[in-house]
Amino acid sequence: MSNGGSNSSQQAATHLSIDGLETYLECPRRYEFAYVHELAGDAADDRVRERVALCRQAICAALGSAESEPDAIAAVALERLDSLWAEYDERFHSLAQRRHERAVLEATIREYVETVGTAHAKQCGRLAGETGGELIGPTIPLARSVGVSPPAGPTDGEPALEIEAPVDYVYGDDDTIVGVRFVPTCRSLGLLRYRSSWTGDVSALFANHFDPARDVFEPGPVAALFETSVVLEGLRNLCDRLELDRRCRYVQIPLAERSSTSVNWVRGTVEAAIEPTELTDVYVDDITYGMTHEHRNETVDDRLESVVDRLASGAFDPTDRWERIRRNACPDCPYTVGCEEYVAAEVEFDG
Repeated sequence: MSNGGSNSSQQAATHLSIDGLETYLECPRRYEFAYVHELAGDAADDRVRERVALCRQAICAALGSAESEPDAIAAVALERLDSLWAEYDERFHSLAQRRHERAVLEATIREYVETVGTAHAKQCGRLAGETGGELIGPTIPLARSVGVSPPAGPTDGEPALEIEAPVDYVYGDDDTIVGVRFVPTCRSLGLLRYRSSWTGDVSALFANHFDPARDVFEPGPVAALFETSVVLEGLRNLCDRLELDRRCRYVQIPLAERSSTSVNWVRGTVEAAIEPTELTDVYVDDITYGMTHEHRNETVDDRLESVVDRLASGAFDPTDRWERIRRNACPDCPYTVGCEEYVAAEVEFDG
């Protein structure tokens, strides 16, 4: 196991997923277990992501169908879900649970179509007709290249790591182009869901997370700000390729937010609620925007580069933030049994 020095397998890597970056923010050691040694993590979380993946595929099929009326869009999505569900082999404890989980997905799709799907379908169609580009996924690759410190020994060119933050589809109008990513839940966004500006609470939360003198641990919101930076850069590059002069924005839509799902067990009905979260405004720094006229944030972007540089160097030792990590990340970590820091902390003697 690495103690913070260089790691040959990590140095050889040229790509980093945004999920991997969030894991590194939670705990560098957890990142090492999950992404360097590729050890399996939480199976329950994987099941939720698999169901969300079915929903994503069904919705994207509907968005790409050229249908523009709500009932027709929903029908295409539900038909695609039906074919995907027939091949889905998750082991439920009963047929009743399997029927219930399918009903939840169907309710989610219908609510998506009613809330934003119909408008997005029309805007996707217009943008595709204007550009001829493939802008409906479920995986539209977007990325940002970040320079990292060169490893020891000779190198070819300036080393860099490509941070990948794909979206599910892109829509737009005359002024903007918007990347949309479906996620299981927006709970990890924390404060970002309830603020509309970088100035104030969001900038303070971001700074305090990295301040060793502050007892603040917010990897979810910080990772979301990093992700927004990557997505917006990817969208700007997309606009350049498509010869579009538009402002870029980023939205997340949760598809497995259990707190937004209501079940009437007597009538056997399920209702879902969809609440998209716009992340652009909480990321954009007015000062940087005033200087560049682009949706950027120099504070976030600079910190992103420094974190990625540490990760690329193989710095997996969590000691400098251990107490915060131990309180907040260890309770649900699947790797504690093999983590030297956790085991040492559990068996240490008082006095």
